[in-house]
Amino acid sequence: MLKIVADRGKCEGLGMCEAMADQFFEVGEDGVVQVLDETPPEADRQFVDAAVQACPVAALRLQD
Repeated sequence: MLKIVADRGKCEGLGMCEAMADQFFEVGEDGVVQVLDETPPEADRQFVDAAVQACPVAALRLQD
């Protein structure tokens, strides 16, 4: 099962992930990413992976 893992300590709240996949990521009022759906469907893997790769501080990763 595909899982999104966020390192909230690394996150700088730049919002690249949210801009690319707002159904999975949101930068909260605290300025840190919140994963809205930690287990996206396999059909969305390429879409979610692109958002994860867009994080400039590498605070996100995908785990199988």
